[in-house]
Amino acid sequence: MGQTFPNHNSRVFRGRYLYTLDQKGRLSIPSNFREVLRRRYEEEKLMLTSLGKSLVAYPIPEWLIIEEKVSRLPQIKPEVRKFQLLFISSAVECEFDKQGRILVPSALREEAGLQKEVVIAGMLNRFEIWDKQRWDEEMKSLTENFEEIAKVLSDLGI
Repeated sequence: MGQTFPNHNSRVFRGRYLYTLDQKGRLSIPSNFREVLRRRYEEEKLMLTSLGKSLVAYPIPEWLIIEEKVSRLPQIKPEVRKFQLLFISSAVECEFDKQGRILVPSALREEAGLQKEVVIAGMLNRFEIWDKQRWDEEMKSLTENFEEIAKVLSDLGI
């Protein structure tokens, strides 16, 4: 018989889900992702920010780790400032409504090119939100370059 892992499914964000963004910018979040927030982080809140082509959602405790690390970086470095302008300044705290949805602010929807169909992709301690068309383009590119990616991961011991 296989080994069992108690509460294993509620420990990380994983999987891909296709959802629809409504006209007001509300997005349902997969119930198992909300369960991760409840069980691992003990709250249903997210910090949502821009990654350029997509958005990324962090549980608040994970976001605070990033803020702490960024605050220790040399603030005079142009790369640090640019990162803060893109990533930190666009961050918005989101709470869930009773239907398990978050409101994605229009500025973030615009930055990520979110239309109606979106892909929500689990990334262990966070998840990303992609416009379906951009996601398909990104997956095509990643598939075409998979051997290069696999070599880098192999070099890292994975």
